[in-house]
Amino acid sequence: MFVNMIMMLVVPLVFVSIVCGVCELQDLKSFGRLGGKTFGFYIINTMVAILAAFTVAMIFEPGKGVDMSSNGSLDITATELPDLMSLIVSIVPNNPFSAFTSGNMLQVIFMALLMGGVIKSMGQSVEGAVKGFQTANKIMMRLISVVMSLAPYGVFALMFKLGATLEPEIFVSVVEYLVLILALLLIWIFIVYPYSVSLFTPISAKTFRDKTQEQILFSLSTASSNATIPVTMRTLTDKLGVSQAVAGFGVPLGATMNMGGVSIYITIAIFFVANAFGMPISNDQIPSLLFSVFLLSVGAGGVPGGGMVMIGVLIYQLGLPAEAFVIVAALDRIIDMVLTSCNVVGDTAVLTIVDQTEQAHQLEAAKAAAEKV
Repeated sequence: MFVNMIMMLVVPLVFVSIVCGVCELQDLKSFGRLGGKTFGFYIINTMVAILAAFTVAMIFEPGKGVDMSSNGSLDITATELPDLMSLIVSIVPNNPFSAFTSGNMLQVIFMALLMGGVIKSMGQSVEGAVKGFQTANKIMMRLISVVMSLAPYGVFALMFKLGATLEPEIFVSVVEYLVLILALLLIWIFIVYPYSVSLFTPISAKTFRDKTQEQILFSLSTASSNATIPVTMRTLTDKLGVSQAVAGFGVPLGATMNMGGVSIYITIAIFFVANAFGMPISNDQIPSLLFSVFLLSVGAGGVPGGGMVMIGVLIYQLGLPAEAFVIVAALDRIIDMVLTSCNVVGDTAVLTIVDQTEQAHQLEAAKAAAEKV
């Protein structure tokens, strides 16, 4: 019942959140160069994280060698993820209602992007529609919060059933999967982001790590990017010298869409369950999976347990059984703390780099003005 409650909300949640996200992108216009630059850096950060996670997953192959599909308690009707050409052909639904009822997430995402784009292009004349979707989004967030409050009980019941039937080597594989995700997230927090900052700014990697300690500890304790916003703001402005304009605009946006940690989590998790349940991801399927993970990572912003919910979307799309989701859900709290730290440190790193480029631009503008005089 718990898994059914999650899956019941998946399609409307994804549709409404993406429509709202596209509609709200119009706010970037008023920020000109700063808005476009921040948005672009966030997109690049998420894509790099996804590509790195894909590379790691293909090298280490989490879940390989364990056949959960042979377990007597599992009833699998697997459906293969389409290759890129099939994706392009089938992404436009001939019946929008069938896309919703069948749970075809790529078609749902396409319709959400299309509707969001049309609403955005119509401007103030459809402000009522924008407010309606924003209200629906708040309702969906509340419903997810209610369902997730039942997670400890639902996961315990399902894990009790699962634990009675799974073999010991499966638990070893699950531990290896957990270690792989945590290791990649920690590498991103303590190596990739600090050295990226040192590459593009005068701030050293060690200094960046020292300045973000409070932020990391706070995000570990709350497992919430939104709750960490005040600490992220203080870290940027007081400790790293980032301007209030850059921090004030970039931090709330980053808490919503800069999901490097979530993208790593979704990618490794979906490779694990696909391998463990006997339907590994082929090379032809990688482009369409990259596209799906990117959109779902951005769509996870602001959703309590958003990473786990979005993994549920792909598990549903692949036709895997409830047990696949249970394994992910059982470990979610541990992973969620670290991936939240990865997300917020990613916000800090990106905005520190953006601020440096803004300072360089202002310096060039000042020099140009002085030369004219």
